[in-house]
Amino acid sequence: MMEVYLDNNATTMVDPKVYEEMKPFFCDKYGNPNSLHKFGAGTHPKMVEALDFLYEGINAADEDDIIITGNACESINTVLKSVWIDKILNGDKKHIITTEVEHPAVTATCKFLETQGVAVTYLPVNEEGILEAETVKEFIKEETALVTVMWANNETGKVFPIKEIGTICKAAGVAFHSDATQAIGKVPVDVQDCNINYLTFSAHKFHGPKGVGGLYVKKGSELTPLIHGGEQMGGKRAGTVDVASMVGMGWAMHLATSTMALAYEKNHVSKLRDKLENAILELPETIVIGGKENRTPNTTLISIRGVEGESMLWDLNQKGVGASTGSACASEDLEANPVMNAFGSDSELAHTGVRFSLSRFNTEEQIDYAIEVIKSAIVRLRAISSSYAYAPESHNSGL
Repeated sequence: MMEVYLDNNATTMVDPKVYEEMKPFFCDKYGNPNSLHKFGAGTHPKMVEALDFLYEGINAADEDDIIITGNACESINTVLKSVWIDKILNGDKKHIITTEVEHPAVTATCKFLETQGVAVTYLPVNEEGILEAETVKEFIKEETALVTVMWANNETGKVFPIKEIGTICKAAGVAFHSDATQAIGKVPVDVQDCNINYLTFSAHKFHGPKGVGGLYVKKGSELTPLIHGGEQMGGKRAGTVDVASMVGMGWAMHLATSTMALAYEKNHVSKLRDKLENAILELPETIVIGGKENRTPNTTLISIRGVEGESMLWDLNQKGVGASTGSACASEDLEANPVMNAFGSDSELAHTGVRFSLSRFNTEEQIDYAIEVIKSAIVRLRAISSSYAYAPESHNSGL
């Protein structure tokens, strides 16, 4: 039985080249980077190199900050709660704008801020799953402290009009944050071109290690630390830096955002995704949620009428294929997929989405095997589905 991992939006394998760069910092160069002796100072060159890679990867300016955090969730919490402290508790701004399809790290933080008296507007997406930039413009008001919109959706792969939204926010004098966790390494991310004040990301989404993330802060943008303590990261994020992970994230960024790497994603990875997707769409009553345009090259969210997502995952897992019904951060929640609800899917279809997300380490042989397994699973599950069995005759073609 072949093993095929198609859940790369949940996490990715560490690139072996990244692992090799990290290894010396576990047992050889283990000094605390804040120490003055040679054991600590010996870590600094690789830390500087890693930061340079991060700056280059998102086109940050030298005067801007990139803060090393534990993950994107921490970075997002830092931004939103800093805005709450700086502009809401200690200012006259009381309003945040976001979308209905953000990652739980944004949504849950906004829900918390609502309990503290913050007004949050959750903007809907259109029929393609995209937030239209003009919608943001409509809802910005004098009291708006922040607009926070993901760069790319973790479930559909849909890429949002970040440059247009950034232009609108800059004209209105409103800070703009984008969660780029699902964008880096898949599409170009340029914080200067898109007028970004805050950008968040996580290394394990682009073949770096788990447990380390980044927070970009444009020069002049306020930031109250979420974690207080020592003076690490210029006093903006206390705690001894995990040098191995920082080096790993820098190298992962370097490898993922090179011109050659992005071209490979756009061409090779997208071709494998399309091959998988088109094979599934040959079956009746299967659709790509949000359509095929304007997506990251590796992602497809497919609705399969008559097949519950959780049942599909069970069948795939038995044959060595890993996929997802949506965000891994909400995988224990058996409620209907909120992204599909945001599209206006009916109650049955909202439970039928299966996400396949590829990486540069997938092969055509793996995709061929996955297609066989997926088609077989659909046939089996539809045969025992009460909702599909009583569907109109047009559904029942043996599939």
